[in-house]
Amino acid sequence: MSAATRRLTTAQALVRFLAAQYTERDGVRHRLVAGTWGIFGHGNVAGVGQALVEYGDVMPFHQGRSEQAMVHAAVGHARHLNRLSAQAVTTSIGPGATNLVTGAALATVNRLPVLLLPGDYFASHAADPLLQQLEHPSEADVSVNDALRPVSRYFDRINRPEALLASAPRAMRVLADPAETGAVTLALPQDVQAEAFDWPEEFFADRVWRVRRPAPDPEELGDAVRALRAARRPLIVAGGGVHHGEAEAALEALVDATGIPVASTQAGKGSLRHDHPADLGGIGHTGTAVADDLARTADLVIGVGTRYSDFTTASGTLFQDPGVRFLNLNITAFDAHKLAARTLVCDARAGLTALTGALSGHRVPSSYEDEYRAGRARWEETVRAALRADDENAVPTQTQVLGALDAVVGDEDVVINAAGSLPGDLHKLWRSRSPRQYHLEYGYSCMGYEIPAALGVQQAAPGVPVWALVGDGTYLMNPTEIVTAVQEELPVKLVLVQNHGYASIGGLSESVGAERFGTDYRHRAADGSFTGAPLPVDLAANAASLGMDVLRAKTVRELREALSTARAATRPTCVYVETAAGDAPGAQAWWDVPVAEVSARDAATGARARYEQAVADRRHHL
Repeated sequence: MSAATRRLTTAQALVRFLAAQYTERDGVRHRLVAGTWGIFGHGNVAGVGQALVEYGDVMPFHQGRSEQAMVHAAVGHARHLNRLSAQAVTTSIGPGATNLVTGAALATVNRLPVLLLPGDYFASHAADPLLQQLEHPSEADVSVNDALRPVSRYFDRINRPEALLASAPRAMRVLADPAETGAVTLALPQDVQAEAFDWPEEFFADRVWRVRRPAPDPEELGDAVRALRAARRPLIVAGGGVHHGEAEAALEALVDATGIPVASTQAGKGSLRHDHPADLGGIGHTGTAVADDLARTADLVIGVGTRYSDFTTASGTLFQDPGVRFLNLNITAFDAHKLAARTLVCDARAGLTALTGALSGHRVPSSYEDEYRAGRARWEETVRAALRADDENAVPTQTQVLGALDAVVGDEDVVINAAGSLPGDLHKLWRSRSPRQYHLEYGYSCMGYEIPAALGVQQAAPGVPVWALVGDGTYLMNPTEIVTAVQEELPVKLVLVQNHGYASIGGLSESVGAERFGTDYRHRAADGSFTGAPLPVDLAANAASLGMDVLRAKTVRELREALSTARAATRPTCVYVETAAGDAPGAQAWWDVPVAEVSARDAATGARARYEQAVADRRHHL
């Protein structure tokens, strides 16, 4: 081997390369790929697996139990670190690889970086077909990994070792670029992983990917300032881009200077502290009454780092002022141009700071501030009533569970959720105390995200109390990473809420005329109806069998005590609580779930009539 090259296998070279990649923003450097999750099989054990043994001193390894869950853990890690650090996930071929698809879609939908390294068939076709290989009758270069193409921001199959020299830096560029990031896939044929090559030494040199803060275009900034000065009822919609850009202080400075109120998406909640006078809480279908009322009469909506999902816009029915216009500040032009908006394509912090300077002396009318502050006070009464438990010895409702948790957590705690009825309750009721506390994955709303994501967050923030809030339906989807938490000694806290079914979809089913069909976890009678008797399932015992310490709480008092104990625990701990029925604040805005246009059943025909009335309010902002 010459002095200028190093003879390594492709997998060894990839691991060494990844260990030398860094991001840097505002002078702070992070490992771009901080570690690798893996489950090994014949598609990666002798390639990437051997390389991770060879270079374990520079690439931390985490053993997962489910391929999808490993991606969720990596996404939780990346989100908590504001997309400045990612993790890799390696799998075997076949089912190991296809199990990545859901997690990859979640990462890309949410604009969060994760590097996927699935094994693939032999590039040489020497063993063809091999175990777990999908044969295509007319396209021999197709593998199951092609299912990852539409859910990846970058995809390549490394059919020769030297292809990595070009592809690996391209993959890192996408991971580190906030305007392009998402799932990045390098499919690795298993024979190529083990093949040796003379690699140039410079391939392994430290490389820094600077995460830019692009400033707004002066002409776009001028248009934005004129629109803001002309508006009488402006409203900021804060999305996840505020957090990713670490722009919370810049947002607060703009709001303090101008008095413009802020409503937040699920990803943007916590952009302002809950007790800031201009914070209106969540917006849209799961939003607060004050935020949605102001949205209906806003004449200028300023979206900051949001992609305007249908939950945010109430499926196009929320922003009802006849002359409403949009101004979108986003690092991604694709999102900035939505709703025919004026655009500020720039970094969130840079754009908000520029707006504050250019708007010097401008403030919204005092009557507008009085109006939204009064609305805030009314909604806070709703929050207090929902979270309060008057009887300490009663079985808690779900919102009282949140009230008990609210009383226990500190500003530094992180609360994670993704699916079921909890996201709606949290968006309306949770009092966010810091930018990183509220961690809701609602771009893909993926059941099974919460527990593995808590592991990724705990790795990113050692010593911080991390809570995964999980309903029974979500728990049954993906509890396996409890074993990983025990193995890696990650003291995550699991709040397991048992209500014997898919409560969120049950309510939705009833509202759209599907009569709660298939949403209960209960015994069925001979005629197919539910008997009402819960199934003899003990999820707390299951969590204990996987290695968690489990605290059972039957009353509000026991719940509060159990949560306090869990917060102080130094190993994985589950608080199990069976909830009573209770009324959470209802939806303050509509959501479009199409209803059967014809039916012989009264439930469906009634739901269709309500649907047609609601959909008539939809607007296309052109």
